[in-house]
Amino acid sequence: MVIDKNDIVKLAVDAYKGKVAGNYSINDSMDVLREALIDANNGSTKLDIKAIRDGKCAGLFAIIEQIIPKTVIEGLQGDEFFMNFVEYVNTALGNKNEFWVEDNTFYVVDEIADGTQALRRQRIGGKTPVTIPTVKMGVKFYEELDLVLAGRIDLNDFINRVGVSVRRKIYDKIYTAFTGITATTIGATYFPIAGSYDENNLLDLIAHVESATDKPVTLVGTKKAVRKLATAIISDSAKEDLYNIGYYGKFYGTPIITVAQRHKVGTTEFLFDDSVIYVIPTGIKPIKFVTEGEDLILPGEATKNQDLTIEYLYYTKNGVGVIATEAFGIYDMT
Repeated sequence: MVIDKNDIVKLAVDAYKGKVAGNYSINDSMDVLREALIDANNGSTKLDIKAIRDGKCAGLFAIIEQIIPKTVIEGLQGDEFFMNFVEYVNTALGNKNEFWVEDNTFYVVDEIADGTQALRRQRIGGKTPVTIPTVKMGVKFYEELDLVLAGRIDLNDFINRVGVSVRRKIYDKIYTAFTGITATTIGATYFPIAGSYDENNLLDLIAHVESATDKPVTLVGTKKAVRKLATAIISDSAKEDLYNIGYYGKFYGTPIITVAQRHKVGTTEFLFDDSVIYVIPTGIKPIKFVTEGEDLILPGEATKNQDLTIEYLYYTKNGVGVIATEAFGIYDMT
């Protein structure tokens, strides 16, 4: 069977998302993909040590290393938090990943007498380049490809194992950057409020951020945090929100977005503070996420392992940073 590599990648990504176009079912697509991988593996259902050593499986790894990053990025882009607050850029290896940040300073306008031009000059703001450093991330696994080719493991499962692992690490970096936003964040005006929940305090905080940015805002927090945002008047639609999604969808007209709680890496400790609400100008994406170059799978040498298993190193290069030139607010309800 001969099938174009790009078609293989598309079919794999569609199957991963549970939506396969054309005449294929999900099960059919798994058979097609398995056969395509076998074809790329020189017609064998086994990963031959000598073939790998002699570079005869390049097509097989080329397929896999294209499928995984596509499912990782598409998984990220399907997340509400990512879409609303993360700006994503992909650059070729060695290219600058500069974000050009505009000066959002407002000009001071004053009254002047007729016949005078005696006003203090205010420089027109320009743009400042900011670079997000990137680092390599990798995961080493073994044997799974052999099981995929032999039909003993679903390709979706294999893709999911690696893709979810990489995506979880990226989320950890993104969320850590987001929770680290403070008064020292680049170029941002910071409005902090602390104390037990009071709707007037939150309304004041919203007004401060909207006044400073001349933009509407969005409230962001964990589901447990936003559940604390009660209002004096509860409409029938608000009751439906509480019943259906567990919190009110709006706070006096201000939209609310929840962020999924996560464990800190290697622990059972929650990453987000369930008592904090972030007040972010709508349309602003303070978190910058950069991927650099192409992802790569490197097969190891089986003769170096005592059990002769074959290891595969999958690595990607990315970086996460915060660039916030707009005012924002944080309400700590502890």
